[in-house]
Amino acid sequence: MGELPEPADPSAHGLDAERLRRAGDYLGRYIDDGMLAGWQLVVASGGAVVWHERRGLADVEAGTPVRPDTLWRLYSMTKPVTAVAAMMLYEAGEFALDDPVDRWLPEFGSPRVYQFGPPQTPGTIPSSQPITVRHLLTHTAGLSYGFHFVHPVDALYRAAEEEPGWAAADLAGRCQRWASIPLLYLPGTAWTYSVASDVLGRLVEVVGGQRLDEFFAQRIFGPLGMTDTGFWADGERAARLAAVYGRDSADGKLVRDDAACAQGTTPPLALSGGGGLVGSAADYHRFTQFLVRNGELDGVRLLGARTVDLMFRNHLPAGAAYTALQPEPRSWPPAPGLGFGLGLAVVTDPAAAGTPASAGTGFWSGALNTEFFADPGDDLTAMFFTQLTPYGALPLQRELAHLICSARTM
Repeated sequence: MGELPEPADPSAHGLDAERLRRAGDYLGRYIDDGMLAGWQLVVASGGAVVWHERRGLADVEAGTPVRPDTLWRLYSMTKPVTAVAAMMLYEAGEFALDDPVDRWLPEFGSPRVYQFGPPQTPGTIPSSQPITVRHLLTHTAGLSYGFHFVHPVDALYRAAEEEPGWAAADLAGRCQRWASIPLLYLPGTAWTYSVASDVLGRLVEVVGGQRLDEFFAQRIFGPLGMTDTGFWADGERAARLAAVYGRDSADGKLVRDDAACAQGTTPPLALSGGGGLVGSAADYHRFTQFLVRNGELDGVRLLGARTVDLMFRNHLPAGAAYTALQPEPRSWPPAPGLGFGLGLAVVTDPAAAGTPASAGTGFWSGALNTEFFADPGDDLTAMFFTQLTPYGALPLQRELAHLICSARTM
């Protein structure tokens, strides 16, 4: 298994140790107040880990503390990994960003766009714009998620998940079903968090000629030394997987979520490029270091520096904030100053966003309130791991940037 290096002196890398300690104490209150069972925090600057802190329990019932090698369900922190896989194929000349995806996934060849009506009888029109690779990378394809609960199309995603055979469907089968659902809007004209990264994972399979788990293992995890990351954890690795907790609606106390705990311990039929990975802090640290080192780590280069730079630029029309491009009714609250790159959100205007993170910082979260950000320009990364449902129960995405970036001394 991979291990995190011993932390270096923060002051030698432009960070104040006392402020990092203050960050840990602030986050520690969530455990003291019974809002989190446990967490792991890793900060790196200038290529060195400068802070590694663990508090609380990975499994309350078993009394297991959070350890350096605890495994976490990454959920949507999988998305940047899938984006890297796609950009490796892009660099090899397998496709251009604005190529229609139906060249490889013909089921998406005749999309229709929702216009009116209930989910049972939606009124649609043919799309005048194909879905492109860029649309998948930026969540502007017109696809959705069933958990949004704001639009009639969202209900169609939930209905698909209730159909007989869905639980036994592989990634190809699920893409077939998603392709039959009307789009929320004309591709490229709006932004909706969606199954786009799962469809992108299927594109990687077809173009790359490998199952997604094989592509990741052979072409990303192996070269980067990410020995503890995959689509499931079994045997000894399953024993290191942190438990998942929710909050009791009556008293607010933590309660074990047994259904969520079971996820990630058996091979899934559908390999989710949008949210399927399980991994360690040490491994995700190596992934973020690969990003801030412009596509190279320890002599292994997976992407060119210009390609990584392209990923960290805002690709939304007219440089818009991603939340500003949501169709009505909106799923997410306004977040000015934050655009969307290729596979992750990016800070475009720190003042508008109200964040001390630098412009050009990329970030994203996982459904169980895992968080990370990576700033290639400042060579700064931070990761926070916990396993709490639902997402957004605590403002951890905003707090991580505030707490860590405010420790900068230069």
